[in-house]
Amino acid sequence: MDESIRKSYIILLNTILMLHKFKVIFKMVKIEHTLFAMPFLYSGAILASGGIPSLWVLFWITLGLFSARSAAMSLNRLIDRNIDALNPRTRERALVTGALTPSEVKVIIVISLLVLLLCAAMLNTFTLELYPLAVAIMWLYPYTKRFTWLSHVALGFALGIAPAGAWAAVKASLNIPAILLALSVVAWVAGFDIIYALQDIEFDRKHRLFSIPAIFGVKKSLIISSFFHSLMFIFLLALYFVTSLGGIYLFGLAVIAFLLFYEHKLISPENISQAGVAFFNINAVISFVLFFAIALDIFL
Repeated sequence: MDESIRKSYIILLNTILMLHKFKVIFKMVKIEHTLFAMPFLYSGAILASGGIPSLWVLFWITLGLFSARSAAMSLNRLIDRNIDALNPRTRERALVTGALTPSEVKVIIVISLLVLLLCAAMLNTFTLELYPLAVAIMWLYPYTKRFTWLSHVALGFALGIAPAGAWAAVKASLNIPAILLALSVVAWVAGFDIIYALQDIEFDRKHRLFSIPAIFGVKKSLIISSFFHSLMFIFLLALYFVTSLGGIYLFGLAVIAFLLFYEHKLISPENISQAGVAFFNINAVISFVLFFAIALDIFL
């Protein structure tokens, strides 16, 4: 074989392997789940600026969100890899199958955290000061399921960073609207994560992992999930009274209330088969409804 052809084959093979590796990485960090956090991120930025933020802010908060998500998901997969290997639902994850090695995931974490640090530094001093807190929350969450059933709330705080960080990026401070928006995310995530955890209720009990379903059972867990989602609605309604948001926003809240009601109608103590649908599909819609309600109310 001609040397130039051989080198071309090697380059092509390496390219294919590299693209496959990126595909595995994207699957591990679940890029699609960024849909949950991105609308809240932009909602915080729009509310803080009273309109469209500068391109500078939009660029750095968007890059910051992706880097934070990548770091958080990679940390979660790395810390939980031994648990994932025992759970039939998670045995196909990259760290379990060997598609990615712990060393590779550690590199992803370091790069993601460095990019996030750059984003914080490029925005303002206040976002830079918040950086250690954000990293600490991301690092702590995977361990919480080992000692407290409030792990669902910890996950909520991990995602609640997004709107608070976006507000801080614009205002270089945090005030009541930012806190209410962040708390609504905390309550929302805690509520739907409880529903998602129903899938692992027996596994969690067997391996002594703390989750609300494992501790309280299906029926009480659905009640607790409803409580958190009610809190989400209360926080979002309170946001109306401390901002200049108007009728369009209130209409959006009515739609969100219906979607939350529908989400809980899908699940019952006798049938939790729709937990995955309730977790992803409906909650992705909820986040976008809130974003459009806030954006259209401000712009129109």
